[in-house]
Amino acid sequence: MDITTLVALVVAAGAAAGTGVLFQPGEWYRGLVKPAWTPPNRAFPIAWTVLYILMVIAAYRISQRPDAGPALALWAAQITLNACWSPTFFGLHRPGIAFLQLALLWLAVAAMIGAFWARDIWAAILMVPYLVWVTYAGALNLVIWDRNPSVAFTRHRP
Repeated sequence: MDITTLVALVVAAGAAAGTGVLFQPGEWYRGLVKPAWTPPNRAFPIAWTVLYILMVIAAYRISQRPDAGPALALWAAQITLNACWSPTFFGLHRPGIAFLQLALLWLAVAAMIGAFWARDIWAAILMVPYLVWVTYAGALNLVIWDRNPSVAFTRHRP
């Protein structure tokens, strides 16, 4: 087992998760008009914990392949985009920009799955729930942006 790589992947995923801990839904989010299919706030940490674990396992599997570089570069791109969403949506209160970030994240995850598939089918399969979640999150973000036009690209002032 390559412990250095595993630790690096866990740290990267933990850093992304940390932005979700630092920038949580608050009064602003509670005041938004949201669709009926919005999950309860308690569902998010559960879903993200599972997804981050799957991300690390999949990336670790790929890291053990001789041709891992391009696939891991996509993993690094998606984890970076992932880390940016919570500060933009919950911190800056900019659902329009956050939606654009999710669109880029979706593309990065889809490309990553393709790169993983070519190297390790099981690593790619582990990432499918993440793509489903990002698709769902993107739809939710888009509807929130649409239903709350006054906050679409404005900065919240406390």
